[in-house]
Amino acid sequence: MAPSSDLFLAMSCSNVGVGPGGTTSMVARVVIVDYRGKVIFDKYVAPTMQVTDYRTSTTGITEAHLSSGNVWPFNTVQQYVASLIDGKILVGHSIWNDLSVLGIPHPAVNTRDVAVYLPFRNALRSPHQIIGLQTLAWQLMCRRCQEGQQHPVENARVALDLYRSDAESWESAIQKGNWPCALPPSTFSRCYL
Repeated sequence: MAPSSDLFLAMSCSNVGVGPGGTTSMVARVVIVDYRGKVIFDKYVAPTMQVTDYRTSTTGITEAHLSSGNVWPFNTVQQYVASLIDGKILVGHSIWNDLSVLGIPHPAVNTRDVAVYLPFRNALRSPHQIIGLQTLAWQLMCRRCQEGQQHPVENARVALDLYRSDAESWESAIQKGNWPCALPPSTFSRCYL
């Protein structure tokens, strides 16, 4: 029996760069949608360090987004998201990146990560490589996404639609004890319980 759709949430984050050259990611926006794609959380996050690269061409985020009155402090976002996803099945693409910038661990068994789902990788003949969300969406659903700037609401919804496109097989494999996903990069093992 598949889990109730009420147990599913999809998440996507946008990051800015901090440190020399802006190469270290820091969360700047967090989006969570429910199983039907309805936005239930969408907040900009106040920087905890000086931003050295807003990555605007990719994220669309500018200094104004992170200095407005609508931003939430990082620890408030972290606590809120942690409580929101507690006990939920989290869907996304390369979820370890989102969990890492948020500093939130989540049970691996309660993740459905389309980036490491082996049937998708095998369908695209890339069993050992992470495939971008844009490529997965186009190749498996003939759907365009991330044209121009990446948008976390769109990314969360696309990941959810990819999951739903094969949810029955995915959940069936899990129920039979055949975890259908490759492991995320080992450097992110701290992101999973």
